[in-house]
Amino acid sequence: MKENLSSFARRVSLKQLRAFAALVAEGSISGAAQRLSLTPPAISQQLQKLEEAAGGLPLYDRHSKGVRLTDAGREVLAALERVEAALADVAIALETLRGVSAGRVAIGMISTAKYFAPLALAAFKRAHPGVELAIRIGNREAILSALRSFELDLAITGYPPEDFPVARAVLGPNPHVIIAPPDHPLVGQRAVPLTVVGRETILLREPGSGTRALLKRLFPEEPPLGPRIEIGSNETIKQAVMAGMGIALISAHTCAAELADGRLALIDAEGLPVVRQWFVIRRADKRLLPVAEALWRHLVASAADYLPRLPAEPPPARAAAATAEQEEIA
Repeated sequence: MKENLSSFARRVSLKQLRAFAALVAEGSISGAAQRLSLTPPAISQQLQKLEEAAGGLPLYDRHSKGVRLTDAGREVLAALERVEAALADVAIALETLRGVSAGRVAIGMISTAKYFAPLALAAFKRAHPGVELAIRIGNREAILSALRSFELDLAITGYPPEDFPVARAVLGPNPHVIIAPPDHPLVGQRAVPLTVVGRETILLREPGSGTRALLKRLFPEEPPLGPRIEIGSNETIKQAVMAGMGIALISAHTCAAELADGRLALIDAEGLPVVRQWFVIRRADKRLLPVAEALWRHLVASAADYLPRLPAEPPPARAAAATAEQEEIA
């Protein structure tokens, strides 16, 4: 077995792996050839050599819509992602050996974090103008998928993943509340039972969203339940609530301004607000380069300063600088 593994490592090349990745991305040999500025016969030759290096195991099957990876193909493609990530780390490390005056950091954030994280990132950018920030925003599932596949150095999320190990540090509290139009009948009532709230029309995010997962835990799928309307963004949800379409469970940080000026109101539901935490996370097996490490420490030290405040809410305690002792592996 060890001899087979050693043989594969000796015979495989980055050119073969990239030809395979291009085939997967484009769905055809001609498309892969165009993507890599090579000829189709050259792509075919690299793919043949790659399958030979894999001991003759088929890596993909052709079908009408492109190619379908076999189990062996998925392993090879995952290995290439790790190789490309390692090469990118080396390139950045060579550029940033003199400190954090230059370099690139890829950071992802769930969409709710856009109400405070850009302010924290802007402060970091002012202190390090030569640093390039690549920012990705999406729902929790998409951001964690990008972190898992080494596309991101850091991610800001409401709660860490459980299916792969990460280092994490708390940035501050993330309270979740139920919002309604100010004239809603439940506004002004005290400790409204969740069974009553659950009968209302509730606006919810798409599958993969953290708030949708929290909503399902608060309101199990048992009758009687009111209608559910799926909406793909927090901004649209807020507008829909203001228009009287329904109520919504949402991070309080997304609607602090609307609550302050009276366009939205809170329903005092029992057990709410649900206070979760904001985290910055990274893969536990990924070595942070100096510029990414500097951004990590900046976020842990100051991100809480940029969290939106609810009416009469005291400022949160500033998080201490990240240390090896403070970082947890999930």
